[in-house]
Amino acid sequence: MSVTASATLHSIPEVQAAIAAGESLFLAGSREALSQLPRGNWVGGTICYFMTEEGGQVSNDRIFVTRVPAFALGAKPASYGPRDLAKIYSDAPENGFTFVVLPAATDVLKTFAEQAPTFDGFLLRPVVGWVSGVPVDRIGKDLPAVFNGETGTVSEDSCAALHVALPANWMADLDIVNIFESGNGDLIRFEKAGFQVTDCSIDGKPANLADYIGANKTKTEFPLVGDYNGTSINVSILSVDPLAHVVDLYAPVFPGVDYRFAKPVADYAAAFAAATAAEDSDPAFACNCVLNYLYGKLEGKKTGHITGPITFGEIAHQLLNQTMVRLTLHDVG
Repeated sequence: MSVTASATLHSIPEVQAAIAAGESLFLAGSREALSQLPRGNWVGGTICYFMTEEGGQVSNDRIFVTRVPAFALGAKPASYGPRDLAKIYSDAPENGFTFVVLPAATDVLKTFAEQAPTFDGFLLRPVVGWVSGVPVDRIGKDLPAVFNGETGTVSEDSCAALHVALPANWMADLDIVNIFESGNGDLIRFEKAGFQVTDCSIDGKPANLADYIGANKTKTEFPLVGDYNGTSINVSILSVDPLAHVVDLYAPVFPGVDYRFAKPVADYAAAFAAATAAEDSDPAFACNCVLNYLYGKLEGKKTGHITGPITFGEIAHQLLNQTMVRLTLHDVG
């Protein structure tokens, strides 16, 4: 048996009432909306884009609520900075999962993206969540934030986490829906990990990625797709500076990984719907990427039956781009 989602958009008074009733919640909403909530057993982050039952939409006065299931043994909020981020795993319950939200373009996100695979407990303790952001037209003007409801803290440079313990007969499972496939183009490799790249090798020959993108008129709305031990992981392009010969990325690339640009996707909504059509239940939590929302023109369109925040990065163990991330809870007893 699996738990179906109890997540949807709610009014601020409805969320205030749920917190006052002692519910444990993982929240997504605008800074204005989240700032009106009382202290309680919740964490959240700033976002205004959502997948809903009616389709993709923008809302500044409603909050997307993911409820911790009633059978959970406990849910404990926590906050972490770049220096103690590895404690997410040591603080996590032996059986359960951890919700996390980190602000975009911060040192704490960079640390998580580049170092999480080296932390003790990585992959063994499920970590799922997303990257907070601001309206696209406010990027560079407003700062994304995360909220720790237990302490009442609003932070623009730390990670907010909610550690959820489960009974022994329940198991947390993370997976991703990636509508992109590695293309048949040139093989790209990098010598250093990082969010910013210049030199690389292309089909074994020294090259510069910005020059390559310009010369080939590569459509950068389609990500690089890397082969991570048999799993396809996207790395999305943030910007290309042809004069400085620099490419900035939404997630880091890593040495020893084969990358190619993705095959084009014509209809994002149809691709997500097809990928989830065979499933008869909703996940306990899901999120999708704002780049899919923008490039796929998803406002008003459904991405199958899945609902959740549309975010500035997705987390399923590690930072991901242009994917749908899902948490499913199974009764294995």
